[in-house]
Amino acid sequence: MGIGKLPDFPWDLLVPARRKAEAHPDGLVDLSIGTPVDPTPAVVQEALKAHSDAAPYPMASGSADLRRAIVGWCERRRNVVGLGPEAVLPTIGSKELVAWLPTMLGIGAGDIVGVPPVAYPSYLVGSEIAGAEVRLLGPPSTLDSLGEKGRVRLIWLNTPGNPHGEVHDVAYLRQVVEWARANDVVVASDECYAELDWRDGGHARATPSILDAEVCGGSHENLLMVYSLSKQSNLAGYRAGLVAGDPALIARVLQVRKHTGMMMPTPVQHAMAAALSDDEHVRAQRAVYGRRRERLLAAAGRAGLRVEHSDAGLYLWATRDEDCWVTSSDLAEKGILVAPGAIYGPSCARHVRIALTATDERVDAACERL
Repeated sequence: MGIGKLPDFPWDLLVPARRKAEAHPDGLVDLSIGTPVDPTPAVVQEALKAHSDAAPYPMASGSADLRRAIVGWCERRRNVVGLGPEAVLPTIGSKELVAWLPTMLGIGAGDIVGVPPVAYPSYLVGSEIAGAEVRLLGPPSTLDSLGEKGRVRLIWLNTPGNPHGEVHDVAYLRQVVEWARANDVVVASDECYAELDWRDGGHARATPSILDAEVCGGSHENLLMVYSLSKQSNLAGYRAGLVAGDPALIARVLQVRKHTGMMMPTPVQHAMAAALSDDEHVRAQRAVYGRRRERLLAAAGRAGLRVEHSDAGLYLWATRDEDCWVTSSDLAEKGILVAPGAIYGPSCARHVRIALTATDERVDAACERL
């Protein structure tokens, strides 16, 4: 496709439903995009303010303190050991890394990128920007059908998944890693909702990482984990993300970032280090989302919506066994804006995604209307 022929921006498709929902007498309840609405933690704000005098250029590799914080967080929260500072990088949010990774890895025309069949659109768009051919992933047992050996260069995983909240277990991930290594394919796993796994008491380790030794056997070769602090720490406006894994791949990505000026601002680096070093605010935010989730889950059931998967993440993946645009239009009549499933792939046309990211007052309003 190339950069000059990008598809419509998905959220632009919601304009008619948004106008309808905004006309509700009690106002709009926006459960569509999933942007955080709660305050950025004080510990993060204080770190940003304390380092606001930042005249020199930052380093694209991130400060030594930030890289140490990333390594520590990976070990403490994701059960990832053996990472050195050369194996991690801060990114300007995770979306830019997702969108540019194929290009940064030198993937282009004639190459194949595998993307999840139900997924955030940026995996597909980033592959198309690079000029690669995109194919939808099936179960690990079907990976041989992606294309001939040598053409498949990259596989994207998303666990917990957006929009459906599905989590891949250790056995699934191990099969993907074994196949990828046998075929010299890079596996990039987007794990940005790992701190919001609603099983096993909500601990992040309930969602296995691609870099966990149980999955990869202790070697991170050809593996990358992508993460964002937007959800866990209410830092969407800070644009704070990270990538970790194979030092050789990290070095390639860093070289491109140096040349193109992809540098996280110095105050944000300090704020990110503070966020990664403080688990308490994450536990508190997860509890807030958990309460909103329980209320919306019950209300959705009363409204005839069947919620599927949704074991993790900030969304309910719901269906009334009808066209998603019909469901979203009906909810818009009630002043509730949701994301039609068709945005996330051709197999999703009978689902809608309901975000948990609204204030308690707006969540209560949505529950009453449902």
